[in-house]
Amino acid sequence: MRVAAMDEHYWGIDLGGTKIEAVVIDSSMKPLYRCRVATEASEGYSHILERIRQLIEMISLESGIMPPELIGIGTPGRYDAACAIMKNSNTVCLNGRNLKDDLELTLKRAVVLENDANCFALAESRLGAAVSLMRDPSKLAFGIILGTGVGGGIVYGGKARRGAHGIAGEWGHNELLSGGEPCYCGRRGCVETVISGPALERYYQKLSGGFKPLEQIARECNADEAAAATIERLIFYFGKALAAVINILDPDVCILGGGVGQIEQLYAQEAVQAIERHLFNSELRIPLLQPLLGDSAGVFGAALLAYPF
Repeated sequence: MRVAAMDEHYWGIDLGGTKIEAVVIDSSMKPLYRCRVATEASEGYSHILERIRQLIEMISLESGIMPPELIGIGTPGRYDAACAIMKNSNTVCLNGRNLKDDLELTLKRAVVLENDANCFALAESRLGAAVSLMRDPSKLAFGIILGTGVGGGIVYGGKARRGAHGIAGEWGHNELLSGGEPCYCGRRGCVETVISGPALERYYQKLSGGFKPLEQIARECNADEAAAATIERLIFYFGKALAAVINILDPDVCILGGGVGQIEQLYAQEAVQAIERHLFNSELRIPLLQPLLGDSAGVFGAALLAYPF
Protein backbone atom coordinates (compact mmCIF):
# COMPACT_ATOMS: atom_id res chain seq x y z
CA MET A 1 0.00 0.00 0.00
CA ARG A 2 1.37 3.40 -0.98
CA VAL A 3 1.59 5.93 1.85
CA ALA A 4 0.25 9.38 1.01
CA ALA A 5 2.79 12.18 0.90
CA MET A 6 2.11 15.04 3.30
CA ASP A 7 1.57 17.55 0.51
CA GLU A 8 -0.84 15.41 -1.51
CA HIS A 9 -4.43 16.49 -2.07
CA TYR A 10 -7.45 14.37 -2.98
CA TRP A 11 -10.45 15.75 -4.81
CA GLY A 12 -14.01 14.46 -4.68
CA ILE A 13 -17.09 15.47 -6.67
CA ASP A 14 -20.64 14.56 -5.62
CA LEU A 15 -22.89 14.74 -8.67
CA GLY A 16 -26.44 15.16 -7.40
CA GLY A 17 -29.73 15.82 -9.11
CA THR A 18 -29.87 19.43 -7.89
CA LYS A 19 -26.32 20.22 -6.78
CA ILE A 20 -22.73 19.36 -7.60
CA GLU A 21 -20.44 19.55 -4.59
CA ALA A 22 -16.66 19.35 -4.50
CA VAL A 23 -14.16 18.90 -1.69
CA VAL A 24 -10.38 18.91 -1.47
CA ILE A 25 -8.89 16.90 1.40
CA ASP A 26 -5.30 16.55 2.52
CA SER A 27 -3.33 13.41 3.34
CA SER A 28 -4.83 13.31 6.85
CA MET A 29 -8.36 13.38 5.31
CA LYS A 30 -9.06 16.91 6.54
CA PRO A 31 -11.03 19.21 4.21
CA LEU A 32 -9.14 22.16 2.78
CA TYR A 33 -11.76 23.56 0.43
CA ARG A 34 -15.43 22.90 -0.29
CA CYS A 35 -17.81 24.36 -2.84
CA ARG A 36 -21.14 23.52 -4.44
CA VAL A 37 -23.04 24.73 -7.49
CA ALA A 38 -26.42 23.93 -9.02
CA THR A 39 -26.43 20.91 -11.33
CA GLU A 40 -28.93 22.43 -13.78
CA ALA A 41 -29.73 18.91 -14.95
CA SER A 42 -32.68 20.12 -17.00
CA GLU A 43 -30.14 21.63 -19.43
CA GLY A 44 -28.99 18.16 -20.39
CA TYR A 45 -26.06 15.81 -20.27
CA SER A 46 -23.44 17.98 -21.96
CA HIS A 47 -24.30 20.86 -19.67
CA ILE A 48 -23.70 18.68 -16.59
CA LEU A 49 -20.23 17.78 -17.87
CA GLU A 50 -19.48 21.44 -18.38
CA ARG A 51 -20.73 22.34 -14.89
CA ILE A 52 -18.30 19.84 -13.37
CA ARG A 53 -15.44 21.24 -15.44
CA GLN A 54 -16.32 24.79 -14.40
CA LEU A 55 -16.48 23.81 -10.73
CA ILE A 56 -13.04 22.21 -10.82
CA GLU A 57 -11.60 25.21 -12.61
CA MET A 58 -13.16 27.59 -10.08
CA ILE A 59 -11.78 25.65 -7.11
CA SER A 60 -8.31 25.59 -8.61
CA LEU A 61 -8.38 29.36 -9.21
CA GLU A 62 -9.78 30.23 -5.78
CA SER A 63 -7.75 27.80 -3.67
CA GLY A 64 -4.51 27.78 -5.62
CA ILE A 65 -4.55 23.97 -5.49
CA MET A 66 -4.05 22.24 -8.80
CA PRO A 67 -6.43 19.35 -9.49
CA PRO A 68 -4.74 15.93 -9.32
CA GLU A 69 -4.45 13.42 -12.12
CA LEU A 70 -7.22 11.29 -10.55
CA ILE A 71 -10.53 12.63 -9.21
CA GLY A 72 -13.18 10.60 -7.36
CA ILE A 73 -16.77 11.20 -8.45
CA GLY A 74 -19.94 10.00 -6.77
CA THR A 75 -22.86 9.54 -9.13
CA PRO A 76 -26.57 8.84 -8.95
CA GLY A 77 -27.00 5.38 -10.42
CA ARG A 78 -24.01 3.25 -11.33
CA TYR A 79 -21.41 3.04 -14.03
CA ASP A 80 -21.38 -0.40 -15.67
CA ALA A 81 -17.76 -0.80 -16.68
CA ALA A 82 -18.50 -3.92 -18.75
CA CYS A 83 -20.94 -1.98 -20.93
CA ALA A 84 -19.23 1.41 -20.45
CA ILE A 85 -22.52 3.16 -19.68
CA MET A 86 -24.43 4.63 -16.75
CA LYS A 87 -27.47 2.71 -15.51
CA ASN A 88 -30.25 3.13 -12.94
CA SER A 89 -29.77 6.87 -12.44
CA ASN A 90 -32.74 9.00 -11.41
CA THR A 91 -30.93 11.82 -13.21
CA VAL A 92 -32.18 10.11 -16.31
CA CYS A 93 -30.08 12.03 -18.85
CA LEU A 94 -27.03 10.13 -17.51
CA ASN A 95 -28.45 6.72 -18.36
CA GLY A 96 -26.92 5.03 -21.37
CA ARG A 97 -23.99 7.48 -21.43
CA ASN A 98 -20.31 6.67 -21.06
CA LEU A 99 -19.88 9.15 -18.21
CA LYS A 100 -16.38 7.98 -17.32
CA ASP A 101 -14.88 8.48 -20.76
CA ASP A 102 -16.81 11.70 -21.36
CA LEU A 103 -15.65 13.20 -18.05
CA GLU A 104 -12.06 12.18 -18.67
CA LEU A 105 -12.21 13.85 -22.08
CA THR A 106 -13.83 16.99 -20.62
CA LEU A 107 -11.58 17.25 -17.57
CA LYS A 108 -8.41 15.97 -19.26
CA ARG A 109 -7.64 13.71 -16.32
CA ALA A 110 -8.62 10.28 -14.99
CA VAL A 111 -11.74 9.80 -12.89
CA VAL A 112 -13.00 6.95 -10.71
CA LEU A 113 -16.79 6.70 -10.51
CA GLU A 114 -18.80 5.21 -7.67
CA ASN A 115 -22.47 5.14 -6.75
CA ASP A 116 -23.41 7.97 -4.39
CA ALA A 117 -24.75 5.56 -1.76
CA ASN A 118 -21.41 3.73 -1.71
CA CYS A 119 -19.68 7.07 -1.27
CA PHE A 120 -21.98 7.90 1.63
CA ALA A 121 -21.34 4.54 3.32
CA LEU A 122 -17.58 4.83 2.81
CA ALA A 123 -17.41 8.35 4.26
CA GLU A 124 -19.52 7.58 7.32
CA SER A 125 -17.48 4.42 7.94
CA ARG A 126 -14.09 6.10 7.54
CA LEU A 127 -14.77 9.60 8.85
CA GLY A 128 -18.24 9.73 10.39
CA ALA A 129 -20.80 7.94 12.52
CA ALA A 130 -19.38 4.40 12.36
CA VAL A 131 -15.66 5.19 12.40
CA SER A 132 -14.95 3.66 15.83
CA LEU A 133 -16.78 0.42 15.03
CA MET A 134 -15.34 0.12 11.54
CA ARG A 135 -11.73 0.24 12.74
CA ASP A 136 -12.23 -3.51 12.99
CA PRO A 137 -11.84 -4.68 9.36
CA SER A 138 -14.11 -7.67 10.00
CA LYS A 139 -17.11 -5.39 10.58
CA LEU A 140 -19.67 -4.64 7.89
CA ALA A 141 -21.70 -1.44 7.52
CA PHE A 142 -24.84 -0.82 5.51
CA GLY A 143 -25.19 2.84 4.54
CA ILE A 144 -28.71 3.88 3.65
CA ILE A 145 -29.80 6.80 1.49
CA LEU A 146 -33.39 7.86 2.16
CA GLY A 147 -34.09 11.03 0.24
CA THR A 148 -35.36 11.92 -3.20
CA GLY A 149 -34.42 8.34 -4.01
CA VAL A 150 -33.65 5.26 -1.92
CA GLY A 151 -30.27 3.59 -2.19
CA GLY A 152 -27.69 1.76 -0.15
CA GLY A 153 -24.01 0.96 0.04
CA ILE A 154 -21.98 -1.73 1.76
CA VAL A 155 -18.57 -1.20 3.36
CA TYR A 156 -16.46 -4.18 4.37
CA GLY A 157 -12.75 -4.33 5.02
CA GLY A 158 -12.63 -0.55 4.84
CA LYS A 159 -13.81 -0.43 1.22
CA ALA A 160 -17.09 -0.03 -0.61
CA ARG A 161 -18.20 -3.34 -2.09
CA ARG A 162 -19.61 -3.17 -5.60
CA GLY A 163 -20.64 -6.77 -6.28
CA ALA A 164 -20.63 -8.71 -9.55
CA HIS A 165 -23.16 -6.36 -11.18
CA GLY A 166 -22.14 -3.20 -9.35
CA ILE A 167 -25.44 -3.14 -7.46
CA ALA A 168 -24.43 -4.32 -3.99
CA GLY A 169 -26.66 -2.68 -1.40
CA GLU A 170 -29.23 -1.35 -3.89
CA TRP A 171 -32.37 -2.13 -1.89
CA GLY A 172 -34.41 0.78 -3.28
CA HIS A 173 -35.73 -1.17 -6.26
CA ASN A 174 -36.89 -4.31 -4.53
CA GLU A 175 -40.67 -4.64 -4.69
CA LEU A 176 -42.24 -3.48 -1.43
CA LEU A 177 -45.87 -2.89 -2.39
CA SER A 178 -47.45 -5.20 -4.94
CA GLY A 179 -49.20 -3.19 -7.66
CA GLY A 180 -47.88 0.06 -6.21
CA GLU A 181 -46.87 3.25 -7.97
CA PRO A 182 -44.82 3.00 -11.18
CA CYS A 183 -41.11 3.64 -10.73
CA TYR A 184 -38.69 5.24 -13.17
CA CYS A 185 -36.84 1.90 -13.28
CA GLY A 186 -39.82 0.38 -15.12
CA ARG A 187 -41.21 -1.65 -12.21
CA ARG A 188 -44.01 -0.89 -9.77
CA GLY A 189 -44.12 -0.70 -5.98
CA CYS A 190 -40.36 -0.34 -5.45
CA VAL A 191 -39.12 0.69 -2.02
CA GLU A 192 -38.31 4.08 -3.55
CA THR A 193 -41.94 4.62 -4.59
CA VAL A 194 -43.11 4.07 -1.01
CA ILE A 195 -40.63 5.61 1.46
CA SER A 196 -38.69 8.19 -0.52
CA GLY A 197 -39.33 11.83 0.35
CA PRO A 198 -41.43 12.60 -2.76
CA ALA A 199 -43.44 9.38 -2.31
CA LEU A 200 -44.31 10.30 1.29
CA GLU A 201 -45.25 13.83 0.26
CA ARG A 202 -47.54 12.43 -2.46
CA TYR A 203 -49.15 10.12 0.09
CA TYR A 204 -49.78 13.02 2.45
CA GLN A 205 -51.29 15.08 -0.36
CA LYS A 206 -53.56 12.18 -1.31
CA LEU A 207 -54.86 11.95 2.26
CA SER A 208 -55.14 15.67 3.02
CA GLY A 209 -55.72 17.30 -0.34
CA GLY A 210 -52.85 19.72 0.30
CA PHE A 211 -49.09 19.68 -0.08
CA LYS A 212 -46.58 19.93 2.75
CA PRO A 213 -42.83 19.26 2.63
CA LEU A 214 -41.79 16.13 4.47
CA GLU A 215 -39.95 18.04 7.19
CA GLN A 216 -43.20 19.82 8.08
CA ILE A 217 -45.19 16.59 7.92
CA ALA A 218 -42.85 14.97 10.44
CA ARG A 219 -42.95 18.02 12.69
CA GLU A 220 -46.75 18.25 12.73
CA CYS A 221 -47.65 14.58 13.00
CA ASN A 222 -48.99 15.00 16.56
CA ALA A 223 -51.57 17.56 15.45
CA ASP A 224 -52.32 16.52 11.86
CA GLU A 225 -54.03 13.15 11.25
CA ALA A 226 -52.81 12.91 7.65
CA ALA A 227 -49.27 13.69 8.79
CA ALA A 228 -49.50 11.02 11.52
CA ALA A 229 -50.71 8.47 8.96
CA THR A 230 -47.86 9.39 6.61
CA ILE A 231 -45.19 8.88 9.28
CA GLU A 232 -46.84 5.62 10.38
CA ARG A 233 -46.66 4.46 6.76
CA LEU A 234 -42.98 5.39 6.62
CA ILE A 235 -42.14 3.48 9.80
CA PHE A 236 -44.11 0.37 8.81
CA TYR A 237 -42.62 0.04 5.35
CA PHE A 238 -39.15 1.15 6.44
CA GLY A 239 -39.17 -1.72 8.93
CA LYS A 240 -40.40 -4.23 6.39
CA ALA A 241 -37.92 -3.19 3.69
CA LEU A 242 -34.88 -2.91 5.95
CA ALA A 243 -35.59 -6.22 7.72
CA ALA A 244 -35.33 -7.99 4.37
CA VAL A 245 -31.85 -6.52 3.89
CA ILE A 246 -30.75 -7.38 7.43
CA ASN A 247 -32.04 -10.94 7.05
CA ILE A 248 -29.62 -11.43 4.16
CA LEU A 249 -26.70 -9.14 4.92
CA ASP A 250 -26.79 -9.06 8.75
CA PRO A 251 -24.57 -5.95 8.99
CA ASP A 252 -22.91 -4.75 12.19
CA VAL A 253 -24.35 -1.26 11.81
CA CYS A 254 -26.79 0.70 9.65
CA ILE A 255 -26.21 4.40 8.99
CA LEU A 256 -29.18 6.42 7.73
CA GLY A 257 -28.66 9.38 5.43
CA GLY A 258 -30.70 11.67 3.21
CA GLY A 259 -33.57 13.97 4.06
CA VAL A 260 -35.93 11.18 5.13
CA GLY A 261 -33.12 9.75 7.27
CA GLN A 262 -33.27 12.91 9.41
CA ILE A 263 -36.77 12.09 10.67
CA GLU A 264 -36.32 11.35 14.37
CA GLN A 265 -39.08 8.73 14.48
CA LEU A 266 -36.85 6.36 12.49
CA TYR A 267 -34.55 6.08 15.50
CA ALA A 268 -37.30 5.49 18.06
CA GLN A 269 -38.39 2.18 19.53
CA GLU A 270 -41.40 2.08 17.21
CA ALA A 271 -39.08 1.82 14.19
CA VAL A 272 -37.01 -0.89 15.88
CA GLN A 273 -40.20 -2.84 16.50
CA ALA A 274 -41.24 -2.36 12.87
CA ILE A 275 -37.97 -3.99 11.80
CA GLU A 276 -38.23 -6.79 14.37
CA ARG A 277 -41.72 -7.64 13.09
CA HIS A 278 -40.11 -8.93 9.87
CA LEU A 279 -36.69 -9.96 11.20
CA PHE A 280 -35.53 -13.57 11.28
CA ASN A 281 -34.46 -13.05 14.89
CA SER A 282 -36.25 -12.21 18.12
CA GLU A 283 -34.63 -8.78 18.48
CA LEU A 284 -32.64 -6.20 16.55
CA ARG A 285 -29.09 -6.11 17.90
CA ILE A 286 -27.45 -3.54 15.64
CA PRO A 287 -27.47 0.26 15.96
CA LEU A 288 -29.29 2.56 13.58
CA LEU A 289 -27.01 5.60 13.43
CA GLN A 290 -27.60 9.13 12.25
CA PRO A 291 -24.82 10.41 9.98
CA LEU A 292 -22.25 12.85 11.30
CA LEU A 293 -21.22 14.34 7.96
CA GLY A 294 -24.62 15.73 6.99
CA ASP A 295 -25.44 16.07 3.32
CA SER A 296 -21.74 16.29 2.47
CA ALA A 297 -20.98 12.64 3.27
CA GLY A 298 -21.17 11.73 -0.41
CA VAL A 299 -18.52 14.21 -1.48
CA PHE A 300 -16.10 13.07 1.24
CA GLY A 301 -16.65 9.50 0.12
CA ALA A 302 -15.90 10.53 -3.46
CA ALA A 303 -12.58 12.05 -2.36
CA LEU A 304 -11.74 8.83 -0.50
CA LEU A 305 -12.09 6.89 -3.78
CA ALA A 306 -8.73 8.30 -4.81
CA TYR A 307 -7.14 7.98 -1.35
CA PRO A 308 -4.35 5.36 -1.10
CA PHE A 309 -5.67 3.13 1.68
